[in-house]
Amino acid sequence: MTTVEQAEELIQAQVQDYGTESIPFESALGRSLAEDISADRDLPPFNRVTMDGIAVCYQSVEKGILSFRIKATQAAGDIPVDINQTEECIEIMTGAALPASLDTVIRYEDIDIKDNTAKLLVSDVKRGQNLHLKGTDKKKDEVMAAKGQLITPAIISLAASVGKVELLVKKMPRVVIISSGDELVNVNEQPSPVQIRKSNSYTIKAVLHQNAAKADLLHIPDDLRATREKIGYCLENYDVILMTGGISMGKFDYIPKALDEMNVKTVFHKVSQRPGKPFWFGRHDNGVLVFAFPGNPVATFMCLHRYFLPWLSAGQELNGKSPVYAILDQDLIFKPALQYFLQVKLEFNDRAQILAKPIPGNGSGDFANLADTDAFMELPMQGDEFKKGEVFRIWPFNCLNH
Repeated sequence: MTTVEQAEELIQAQVQDYGTESIPFESALGRSLAEDISADRDLPPFNRVTMDGIAVCYQSVEKGILSFRIKATQAAGDIPVDINQTEECIEIMTGAALPASLDTVIRYEDIDIKDNTAKLLVSDVKRGQNLHLKGTDKKKDEVMAAKGQLITPAIISLAASVGKVELLVKKMPRVVIISSGDELVNVNEQPSPVQIRKSNSYTIKAVLHQNAAKADLLHIPDDLRATREKIGYCLENYDVILMTGGISMGKFDYIPKALDEMNVKTVFHKVSQRPGKPFWFGRHDNGVLVFAFPGNPVATFMCLHRYFLPWLSAGQELNGKSPVYAILDQDLIFKPALQYFLQVKLEFNDRAQILAKPIPGNGSGDFANLADTDAFMELPMQGDEFKKGEVFRIWPFNCLNH
Protein backbone atom coordinates (compact mmCIF):
# COMPACT_ATOMS: atom_id res chain seq x y z
CA MET A 1 0.00 0.00 0.00
CA THR A 2 1.21 3.51 -0.80
CA THR A 3 2.41 5.54 2.18
CA VAL A 4 1.34 9.14 2.75
CA GLU A 5 4.85 10.35 1.89
CA GLN A 6 4.91 8.31 -1.32
CA ALA A 7 1.46 9.56 -2.33
CA GLU A 8 2.57 13.14 -1.77
CA GLU A 9 5.71 12.60 -3.85
CA LEU A 10 3.81 10.96 -6.71
CA ILE A 11 1.26 13.78 -6.82
CA GLN A 12 3.90 16.50 -6.65
CA ALA A 13 5.69 14.83 -9.56
CA GLN A 14 2.63 15.70 -11.65
CA VAL A 15 2.76 19.46 -10.98
CA GLN A 16 1.95 21.33 -14.18
CA ASP A 17 2.27 24.91 -15.41
CA TYR A 18 -0.91 26.21 -17.02
CA GLY A 19 0.57 29.52 -18.16
CA THR A 20 -0.39 33.06 -17.25
CA GLU A 21 -3.21 35.51 -17.86
CA SER A 22 -3.92 39.18 -17.23
CA ILE A 23 -6.94 39.96 -15.07
CA PRO A 24 -8.35 43.15 -13.46
CA PHE A 25 -6.39 43.88 -10.30
CA GLU A 26 -9.50 44.03 -8.15
CA SER A 27 -10.31 40.43 -9.16
CA ALA A 28 -6.84 39.08 -8.39
CA LEU A 29 -7.22 38.40 -4.66
CA GLY A 30 -5.86 34.98 -3.76
CA ARG A 31 -4.14 34.41 -7.11
CA SER A 32 -0.42 33.90 -7.71
CA LEU A 33 1.41 37.01 -8.93
CA ALA A 34 3.30 36.21 -12.15
CA GLU A 35 5.12 39.53 -12.54
CA ASP A 36 6.91 42.04 -10.38
CA ILE A 37 4.98 45.15 -9.37
CA SER A 38 7.28 48.17 -9.54
CA ALA A 39 6.82 51.76 -8.45
CA ASP A 40 5.83 53.99 -11.37
CA ARG A 41 7.27 56.98 -9.50
CA ASP A 42 8.91 57.77 -6.18
CA LEU A 43 6.74 56.89 -3.18
CA PRO A 44 5.64 59.10 -1.69
CA PRO A 45 5.81 61.18 -4.89
CA PHE A 46 6.32 64.41 -2.91
CA ASN A 47 7.30 65.54 0.57
CA ARG A 48 4.04 64.62 2.27
CA VAL A 49 2.70 66.34 5.39
CA THR A 50 1.74 63.87 8.14
CA MET A 51 0.10 66.27 10.67
CA ASP A 52 -2.39 69.12 10.44
CA GLY A 53 -0.72 72.38 11.46
CA ILE A 54 1.62 74.96 9.92
CA ALA A 55 4.59 74.59 7.61
CA VAL A 56 7.58 76.82 8.34
CA CYS A 57 11.22 77.21 7.41
CA TYR A 58 13.27 75.71 10.26
CA GLN A 59 15.91 78.40 9.85
CA SER A 60 13.34 80.95 11.04
CA VAL A 61 12.78 78.94 14.24
CA GLU A 62 16.55 78.77 14.74
CA LYS A 63 16.67 82.56 14.54
CA GLY A 64 14.17 82.78 17.39
CA ILE A 65 11.01 83.65 15.44
CA LEU A 66 8.07 82.40 17.52
CA SER A 67 5.13 83.98 15.64
CA PHE A 68 4.30 83.39 11.99
CA ARG A 69 1.84 85.16 9.75
CA ILE A 70 -0.36 82.68 7.86
CA LYS A 71 0.02 83.42 4.15
CA ALA A 72 -2.40 80.73 2.89
CA THR A 73 -4.15 77.53 3.78
CA GLN A 74 -3.28 74.42 1.77
CA ALA A 75 -5.27 71.19 1.71
CA ALA A 76 -4.23 67.77 0.39
CA GLY A 77 -4.23 67.91 -3.39
CA ASP A 78 -3.72 71.70 -3.57
CA ILE A 79 -0.87 73.22 -5.53
CA PRO A 80 1.88 74.08 -2.98
CA VAL A 81 2.09 77.71 -1.90
CA ASP A 82 5.55 79.12 -1.17
CA ILE A 83 6.38 81.87 1.31
CA ASN A 84 8.32 85.05 0.53
CA GLN A 85 9.33 86.15 4.01
CA THR A 86 10.90 84.28 6.92
CA GLU A 87 8.09 85.17 9.36
CA GLU A 88 5.43 83.67 7.06
CA CYS A 89 3.96 80.17 7.26
CA ILE A 90 1.39 78.06 5.46
CA GLU A 91 -1.48 76.50 7.32
CA ILE A 92 -1.37 72.98 5.97
CA MET A 93 -3.32 69.71 6.18
CA THR A 94 -2.31 66.06 6.42
CA GLY A 95 -1.53 64.59 3.01
CA ALA A 96 -0.65 67.93 1.42
CA ALA A 97 2.55 68.41 -0.61
CA LEU A 98 5.08 70.51 1.29
CA PRO A 99 6.02 73.76 -0.50
CA ALA A 100 9.65 73.86 -1.65
CA SER A 101 10.43 76.92 0.48
CA LEU A 102 9.45 75.12 3.71
CA ASP A 103 10.95 72.15 5.52
CA THR A 104 9.19 71.62 8.86
CA VAL A 105 5.63 71.11 10.06
CA ILE A 106 4.39 72.09 13.52
CA ARG A 107 1.12 70.47 14.55
CA TYR A 108 -1.95 72.41 15.73
CA GLU A 109 -1.50 71.10 19.28
CA ASP A 110 1.81 73.02 19.52
CA ILE A 111 0.61 76.39 18.26
CA ASP A 112 -2.00 79.03 19.06
CA ILE A 113 -3.70 80.76 16.14
CA LYS A 114 -5.26 84.21 16.56
CA ASP A 115 -5.84 87.01 14.04
CA ASN A 116 -4.22 85.00 11.24
CA THR A 117 -1.04 84.57 13.28
CA ALA A 118 0.34 81.29 14.58
CA LYS A 119 2.34 81.47 17.80
CA LEU A 120 4.59 78.59 18.88
CA LEU A 121 3.80 77.02 22.26
CA VAL A 122 6.82 74.65 22.29
CA SER A 123 10.57 75.03 21.96
CA ASP A 124 11.61 71.53 20.89
CA VAL A 125 10.93 71.87 17.16
CA LYS A 126 13.09 69.60 14.97
CA ARG A 127 14.02 70.19 11.35
CA GLY A 128 11.93 68.01 9.01
CA GLN A 129 9.45 66.87 11.65
CA ASN A 130 5.99 65.59 10.71
CA LEU A 131 7.01 64.89 7.12
CA HIS A 132 7.06 61.74 4.98
CA LEU A 133 9.83 62.56 2.54
CA LYS A 134 9.68 61.88 -1.18
CA GLY A 135 10.98 58.45 -2.19
CA THR A 136 11.57 57.16 1.34
CA ASP A 137 9.21 54.20 0.80
CA LYS A 138 10.24 53.22 -2.73
CA LYS A 139 12.19 54.80 -5.57
CA LYS A 140 10.81 54.83 -9.12
CA ASP A 141 11.13 51.39 -10.79
CA GLU A 142 11.96 49.70 -7.49
CA VAL A 143 10.15 46.35 -7.00
CA MET A 144 7.30 46.61 -4.51
CA ALA A 145 5.97 43.06 -4.78
CA ALA A 146 7.86 40.18 -6.40
CA LYS A 147 6.28 37.51 -8.57
CA GLY A 148 5.49 34.27 -6.82
CA GLN A 149 3.59 35.96 -4.02
CA LEU A 150 0.02 35.22 -3.06
CA ILE A 151 -2.00 38.32 -3.93
CA THR A 152 -3.32 39.72 -0.67
CA PRO A 153 -5.34 42.88 0.07
CA ALA A 154 -2.00 44.64 0.68
CA ILE A 155 -0.83 43.74 -2.83
CA ILE A 156 -4.16 44.88 -4.28
CA SER A 157 -3.45 48.20 -2.55
CA LEU A 158 0.05 48.35 -4.07
CA ALA A 159 -1.32 47.66 -7.53
CA ALA A 160 -3.88 50.42 -7.17
CA SER A 161 -1.26 52.88 -5.90
CA VAL A 162 0.93 52.43 -8.97
CA GLY A 163 -1.90 52.33 -11.50
CA LYS A 164 -1.69 48.62 -12.34
CA VAL A 165 -5.25 48.14 -13.55
CA GLU A 166 -4.41 44.59 -14.67
CA LEU A 167 -2.13 42.03 -13.07
CA LEU A 168 -0.38 39.08 -14.68
CA VAL A 169 -1.23 35.98 -12.67
CA LYS A 170 -0.69 32.25 -12.98
CA LYS A 171 -3.57 30.51 -14.72
CA MET A 172 -5.59 28.12 -12.64
CA PRO A 173 -6.28 24.64 -14.03
CA ARG A 174 -9.76 23.98 -15.38
CA VAL A 175 -11.38 21.82 -12.72
CA VAL A 176 -14.53 19.74 -12.68
CA ILE A 177 -15.96 18.07 -9.58
CA ILE A 178 -17.80 14.83 -10.24
CA SER A 179 -20.20 13.16 -7.88
CA SER A 180 -21.79 9.82 -8.69
CA GLY A 181 -24.48 7.46 -7.52
CA ASP A 182 -28.25 7.24 -7.60
CA GLU A 183 -28.39 7.58 -3.83
CA LEU A 184 -27.54 11.28 -4.14
CA VAL A 185 -30.18 13.95 -4.72
CA ASN A 186 -29.92 17.68 -5.27
CA VAL A 187 -29.65 19.98 -2.29
CA ASN A 188 -33.12 21.44 -2.88
CA GLU A 189 -34.77 17.99 -3.05
CA GLN A 190 -36.22 15.93 -0.24
CA PRO A 191 -34.28 12.66 0.00
CA SER A 192 -36.02 9.36 0.58
CA PRO A 193 -35.14 7.42 3.74
CA VAL A 194 -32.32 5.70 1.82
CA GLN A 195 -30.94 8.72 -0.04
CA ILE A 196 -28.70 11.65 0.90
CA ARG A 197 -28.19 15.13 -0.50
CA LYS A 198 -25.09 15.98 -2.52
CA SER A 199 -22.76 17.75 -0.11
CA ASN A 200 -19.23 16.64 -0.93
CA SER A 201 -19.21 18.44 -4.28
CA TYR A 202 -20.20 21.72 -2.69
CA THR A 203 -17.64 21.24 0.06
CA ILE A 204 -14.87 20.78 -2.50
CA LYS A 205 -16.08 23.74 -4.54
CA ALA A 206 -16.13 25.94 -1.45
CA VAL A 207 -12.56 24.96 -0.51
CA LEU A 208 -11.42 25.73 -4.05
CA HIS A 209 -13.21 29.07 -3.97
CA GLN A 210 -11.45 29.84 -0.69
CA ASN A 211 -8.20 29.29 -2.60
CA ALA A 212 -9.20 31.45 -5.61
CA ALA A 213 -9.92 28.44 -7.82
CA LYS A 214 -13.13 27.75 -9.71
CA ALA A 215 -14.76 24.45 -10.57
CA ASP A 216 -17.76 23.12 -12.45
CA LEU A 217 -20.06 20.49 -10.94
CA LEU A 218 -21.17 17.32 -12.69
CA HIS A 219 -23.15 14.32 -11.49
CA ILE A 220 -22.93 10.85 -13.01
CA PRO A 221 -25.78 8.37 -12.45
CA ASP A 222 -25.19 4.65 -11.93
CA ASP A 223 -25.19 3.92 -15.66
CA LEU A 224 -22.17 2.62 -17.62
CA ARG A 225 -22.97 4.43 -20.87
CA ALA A 226 -23.57 7.78 -19.16
CA THR A 227 -20.41 7.28 -17.13
CA ARG A 228 -18.33 6.71 -20.27
CA GLU A 229 -19.80 9.74 -22.03
CA LYS A 230 -19.33 12.15 -19.15
CA ILE A 231 -15.85 10.95 -18.24
CA GLY A 232 -14.85 11.30 -21.90
CA TYR A 233 -16.24 14.82 -22.04
CA CYS A 234 -14.33 15.83 -18.92
CA LEU A 235 -11.06 14.37 -20.21
CA GLU A 236 -11.36 16.60 -23.28
CA ASN A 237 -12.48 19.81 -21.56
CA TYR A 238 -10.74 19.99 -18.18
CA ASP A 239 -7.23 19.82 -16.74
CA VAL A 240 -8.19 18.22 -13.43
CA ILE A 241 -11.04 15.93 -12.44
CA LEU A 242 -11.93 15.72 -8.75
CA MET A 243 -14.18 12.80 -7.90
CA THR A 244 -15.90 11.98 -4.67
CA GLY A 245 -16.99 8.37 -4.28
CA GLY A 246 -17.70 5.79 -6.97
CA ILE A 247 -14.13 4.51 -7.21
CA SER A 248 -14.63 1.31 -5.22
CA MET A 249 -15.23 -2.14 -6.63
CA GLY A 250 -18.97 -2.29 -6.06
CA LYS A 251 -21.31 -3.72 -8.66
CA PHE A 252 -22.57 -0.25 -9.59
CA ASP A 253 -19.23 1.56 -9.44
CA TYR A 254 -18.72 2.07 -13.17
CA ILE A 255 -16.13 4.84 -12.91
CA PRO A 256 -13.03 2.59 -12.54
CA LYS A 257 -14.04 0.66 -15.67
CA ALA A 258 -14.65 3.87 -17.65
CA LEU A 259 -11.33 5.38 -16.56
CA ASP A 260 -9.49 2.21 -17.55
CA GLU A 261 -11.18 2.08 -20.96
CA MET A 262 -10.17 5.69 -21.62
CA ASN A 263 -6.51 5.09 -20.78
CA VAL A 264 -6.43 6.91 -17.47
CA LYS A 265 -3.48 5.19 -15.83
CA THR A 266 -3.50 4.44 -12.11
CA VAL A 267 -0.63 6.16 -10.32
CA PHE A 268 -1.67 4.74 -6.97
CA HIS A 269 -4.76 3.31 -5.29
CA LYS A 270 -5.13 3.11 -1.51
CA VAL A 271 -2.98 5.01 0.95
CA SER A 272 -1.99 3.79 4.40
CA GLN A 273 -3.94 6.49 6.21
CA ARG A 274 -7.13 7.09 8.14
CA PRO A 275 -9.37 8.61 7.01
CA GLY A 276 -9.04 8.32 3.24
CA LYS A 277 -7.51 4.88 2.73
CA PRO A 278 -9.33 4.22 -0.63
CA PHE A 279 -7.88 7.45 -2.20
CA TRP A 280 -7.09 6.92 -5.93
CA PHE A 281 -4.93 9.07 -8.19
CA GLY A 282 -4.38 8.74 -11.93
CA ARG A 283 -3.23 10.47 -15.10
CA HIS A 284 -4.48 10.45 -18.68
CA ASP A 285 -2.06 10.46 -21.62
CA ASN A 286 -3.10 14.03 -22.43
CA GLY A 287 -1.99 15.23 -18.98
CA VAL A 288 -5.39 15.39 -17.30
CA LEU A 289 -5.12 14.41 -13.65
CA VAL A 290 -7.80 12.55 -11.73
CA PHE A 291 -8.07 12.78 -7.95
CA ALA A 292 -10.67 10.26 -6.79
CA PHE A 293 -11.42 10.91 -3.14
CA PRO A 294 -13.33 8.46 -0.93
CA GLY A 295 -17.03 9.14 -0.64
CA ASN A 296 -16.94 9.75 3.10
CA PRO A 297 -17.05 13.54 3.72
CA VAL A 298 -14.25 13.74 6.28
CA ALA A 299 -11.96 11.62 4.09
CA THR A 300 -12.67 13.82 1.09
CA PHE A 301 -12.03 16.95 3.14
CA MET A 302 -8.75 15.63 4.51
CA CYS A 303 -7.40 14.43 1.15
CA LEU A 304 -8.31 17.73 -0.43
CA HIS A 305 -6.22 19.67 2.10
CA ARG A 306 -3.38 17.16 2.41
CA TYR A 307 -2.82 16.42 -1.27
CA PHE A 308 -4.74 18.57 -3.75
CA LEU A 309 -4.15 22.05 -2.30
CA PRO A 310 -0.36 21.54 -1.97
CA TRP A 311 -0.33 20.31 -5.59
CA LEU A 312 -2.30 23.39 -6.67
CA SER A 313 0.00 25.73 -4.74
CA ALA A 314 3.11 24.17 -6.31
CA GLY A 315 1.68 24.59 -9.79
CA GLN A 316 0.96 28.23 -9.07
CA GLU A 317 4.65 28.68 -8.17
CA LEU A 318 3.76 30.35 -4.91
CA ASN A 319 6.62 30.98 -2.55
CA GLY A 320 6.47 27.97 -0.24
CA LYS A 321 4.69 28.18 3.08
CA SER A 322 6.47 26.82 6.10
CA PRO A 323 4.81 23.77 7.66
CA VAL A 324 2.70 24.47 10.74
CA TYR A 325 3.15 22.42 13.91
CA ALA A 326 1.16 22.17 17.13
CA ILE A 327 1.42 20.55 20.52
CA LEU A 328 -0.86 17.60 21.23
CA ASP A 329 -2.95 18.60 24.23
CA GLN A 330 -3.79 15.14 25.57
CA ASP A 331 -2.62 11.53 25.39
CA LEU A 332 -3.95 9.49 22.48
CA ILE A 333 -3.80 5.81 21.47
CA PHE A 334 -4.27 4.76 17.83
CA LYS A 335 -3.44 1.10 17.17
CA PRO A 336 -3.87 0.55 13.40
CA ALA A 337 -0.65 0.73 11.35
CA LEU A 338 -1.92 3.76 9.46
CA GLN A 339 -1.00 7.44 9.31
CA TYR A 340 -3.74 9.04 11.38
CA PHE A 341 -5.18 12.45 10.59
CA LEU A 342 -6.71 13.51 13.88
CA GLN A 343 -9.34 16.25 13.95
CA VAL A 344 -8.30 18.94 16.41
CA LYS A 345 -9.41 22.25 17.83
CA LEU A 346 -6.59 24.79 18.00
CA GLU A 347 -5.93 27.06 20.96
CA PHE A 348 -3.11 29.45 21.80
CA ASN A 349 -1.45 29.66 25.19
CA ASP A 350 0.37 32.59 26.80
CA ARG A 351 3.73 31.28 25.54
CA ALA A 352 2.73 31.78 21.90
CA GLN A 353 2.32 28.03 21.41
CA ILE A 354 -0.39 26.32 19.37
CA LEU A 355 -2.22 23.60 21.28
CA ALA A 356 -4.17 20.90 19.45
CA LYS A 357 -7.12 19.50 21.37
CA PRO A 358 -8.50 16.24 19.88
CA ILE A 359 -12.19 16.36 19.02
CA PRO A 360 -13.95 12.99 19.16
CA GLY A 361 -16.06 12.06 16.16
CA ASN A 362 -17.94 9.16 14.64
CA GLY A 363 -15.58 8.27 11.83
CA SER A 364 -15.04 9.56 8.32
CA GLY A 365 -18.75 9.98 7.69
CA ASP A 366 -19.15 12.47 10.53
CA PHE A 367 -19.06 15.64 8.43
CA ALA A 368 -20.93 17.66 11.08
CA ASN A 369 -17.87 17.31 13.30
CA LEU A 370 -15.79 19.38 10.85
CA ALA A 371 -17.65 22.54 11.83
CA ASP A 372 -16.21 22.29 15.36
CA THR A 373 -12.60 21.59 14.37
CA ASP A 374 -9.78 23.70 12.96
CA ALA A 375 -7.23 21.30 11.53
CA PHE A 376 -6.03 17.74 10.98
CA MET A 377 -3.03 16.70 13.04
CA GLU A 378 -0.88 14.19 11.15
CA LEU A 379 0.27 11.39 13.46
CA PRO A 380 2.96 9.05 12.07
CA MET A 381 2.12 5.41 11.44
CA GLN A 382 5.31 4.28 13.23
CA GLY A 383 3.72 4.78 16.64
CA ASP A 384 0.48 3.92 18.40
CA GLU A 385 0.78 5.94 21.61
CA PHE A 386 1.01 9.72 21.34
CA LYS A 387 1.72 11.73 24.46
CA LYS A 388 0.48 15.10 25.59
CA GLY A 389 3.17 17.68 24.85
CA GLU A 390 4.49 15.99 21.69
CA VAL A 391 4.68 18.14 18.54
CA PHE A 392 3.22 17.11 15.19
CA ARG A 393 2.40 18.77 11.89
CA ILE A 394 -1.08 20.15 11.38
CA TRP A 395 -3.08 20.90 8.24
CA PRO A 396 -5.32 23.87 9.13
CA PHE A 397 -8.62 24.49 7.40
CA ASN A 398 -10.64 26.78 9.70
CA CYS A 399 -7.81 29.07 10.82
CA LEU A 400 -4.12 29.82 10.10
CA ASN A 401 -4.89 28.86 6.53
CA HIS A 402 -3.80 32.05 4.70
